[in-house]
Amino acid sequence: MSEEALLSAAYRRRFLVLLFFVCLFNLADRAVFSVMAPLMRAELHLTDGQIGILQGLSFALLYGGLGLPVGWLADRYSRIRIIAIATAIWSAATTASGLATNYAQMLLTRVCVGMGEAGFTAPTSSLVADHFPPQRRASAMGVIMLGLPVGTVIGAVGGGYVGQQFGWRAAFFALGLPGLAIALLAMWLLREPPRGLADGPTAASAQAQAKRDLPSLGAVFRHLFASPTLRNVLIGGSICAVGIQGVAQFMPLFFVRTFSMPIREAATLFGLVSGGSLAIGLLAGGFGTDRAARHDPRWPALGPAIALLVTPVLFIIGFGQSTVTPTVVLLVGGCIGAMIHYGPTIGIIQNRTPVDMRSTAAAIFAMCYALAGTGIGPTFVGFASDHLAALAFDGDYARLCAPGRTAAEFTTACAAASRTGLARALMLCVLAYGWGAVHYFLAARALGREAR
Repeated sequence: MSEEALLSAAYRRRFLVLLFFVCLFNLADRAVFSVMAPLMRAELHLTDGQIGILQGLSFALLYGGLGLPVGWLADRYSRIRIIAIATAIWSAATTASGLATNYAQMLLTRVCVGMGEAGFTAPTSSLVADHFPPQRRASAMGVIMLGLPVGTVIGAVGGGYVGQQFGWRAAFFALGLPGLAIALLAMWLLREPPRGLADGPTAASAQAQAKRDLPSLGAVFRHLFASPTLRNVLIGGSICAVGIQGVAQFMPLFFVRTFSMPIREAATLFGLVSGGSLAIGLLAGGFGTDRAARHDPRWPALGPAIALLVTPVLFIIGFGQSTVTPTVVLLVGGCIGAMIHYGPTIGIIQNRTPVDMRSTAAAIFAMCYALAGTGIGPTFVGFASDHLAALAFDGDYARLCAPGRTAAEFTTACAAASRTGLARALMLCVLAYGWGAVHYFLAARALGREAR
């Protein structure tokens, strides 16, 4: 396929559609775990802390650890092949999750899911930069990242329905197997573009003909942390991820405990709340800041900063409500504010990084995002929930309220303590957004200085 064809409107649409579906299954495979957690908790006798590790630390270890090697490879080898292979790995691991019979086996499958999903963000960000000019990269990334909310809805609603009807194991099979087909389609229908293609013939030919070695990992780190703009969006985005993942992984369990919902109803509500609001946040962040930046170059960082100041307030009030409707309205607002930063952050990193560093720079951001967000967020909420529930319970909470073994005479008291513990843990977790807002304000100030 010629270079002109790779920049054609038809091929760009194909590229966006296929990577949208890759992104969709990337999150659907995580969402189905969140909504199946209450069922697995009883059958496998899991504590909130163990659920937090399964959704957080176990996933993040290889997801973050492999991100840098994947970014290094993506700057040197076919990014299309890396994405296809990675999609096949995490889809197979999700399918295998349905076969787990104990905590150790489930832990292994989640580690493998993280290993596969490490191959998505870095090569995708780099490919977007090769297909779209700088002023369209945040919005193009926003279109691909719409797979996150759609995947959340499909993983939550579809997984909830299948889990309610056929058991939690069937839900993992239903979400894992289609990802293998998407991996094959990506390999078959997409082509690897020349580096720097969308930056014009000079950049593309310079990259293609370069005889020098590609930058070292240390050089990419120095580039990112030497720039106040890049340094602050990297830190701020990673801190935001703590709140995003902590809330997302425990929201279905929050609905089940707080409002005594059946799994299918809680899963549907989670999918609609999370999916709809994430879509709005991604589109508002990507397209909104692209448009606003035409008038003021600070908006790619200033927009997220403002949204992140309001986000924790909405979440804290929402988690303290006692009825469904005000809770849902406030959580929707919080989820919208939480995702506005993502598209602009990717755009800032790609626009301010040389062609031969883009995949590695994106991998560094993905690593920080995963280790801080997926590694700390759900793990913190899980252990904080157990601890705060024990403080709210008059007695030996760990013994009398053990998952799947709660003594009948303590059922009501245990349920009340677990509700209190989880709500308070989530309130603590969302304070991370306020901290992240500070770094985006600093990045906006740096963007203003650079423009002047």
